[in-house]
Amino acid sequence: MARRTKAEAEQTRNDLLDAAEALFFERGVSGTSLDDIARAAGVTRGAVYWHFKNKLDLFCAMEHRVRLPHEELLERTMSRKDAEPLDVIEESVVASLSSLFEDEQKQRVLSILFHRCEYVGDMAEALARFEEAKSRLWVLFLDAFREASRRGQLAAAWTPEVACLTLRACMTGLLDEWMRDPANPGECNASCACIGGLFSSFRRGSPADLPPHPLLEEVLQQAKKQNGRE
Repeated sequence: MARRTKAEAEQTRNDLLDAAEALFFERGVSGTSLDDIARAAGVTRGAVYWHFKNKLDLFCAMEHRVRLPHEELLERTMSRKDAEPLDVIEESVVASLSSLFEDEQKQRVLSILFHRCEYVGDMAEALARFEEAKSRLWVLFLDAFREASRRGQLAAAWTPEVACLTLRACMTGLLDEWMRDPANPGECNASCACIGGLFSSFRRGSPADLPPHPLLEEVLQQAKKQNGRE
């Protein structure tokens, strides 16, 4: 009996997290109350407080059900420290973008983090995990760019610091734009093409008239079709 009760409690908790994720994505965090979440999950408000202290606690639990792209990037990069640094960064970024494209739940949660939550008051704490992962990632990437420079692999036009900052700006912009419309299938190809082109410019010996990235032509064709419909 106790075992069944524990299972039922866990199911209720998951139902609340599912309801919160769906409502936060649809209405935004500030536009969703705990009563809304309780009704959507088919439970009482008391059940919400049995499992979570407040909305922040519920939000953080929802967020922790997925691995953030920056956390994936950290793991992928650290597991390949002996490989060529520019190859490691590029391949890790592309793999993480592809993983995001294949995971609708991760897309929803990241979209909530980027565009559907105001980080003021108590909700400011919700950024802690995201900011910590980003901070660790960019320290690691800067070290990798410095190692590429030390090995003579970074193009002369780039310093490690500027290359890292440029990649950061590129990734932040791509993710921000993608998460405005996470269901758009063309965003992943466009993002990977941009990353490929950027890394071509990072590598020493790359001529200025490099052929386009393999995905770039597809992205350009999609853009032409979209413009033709407007």
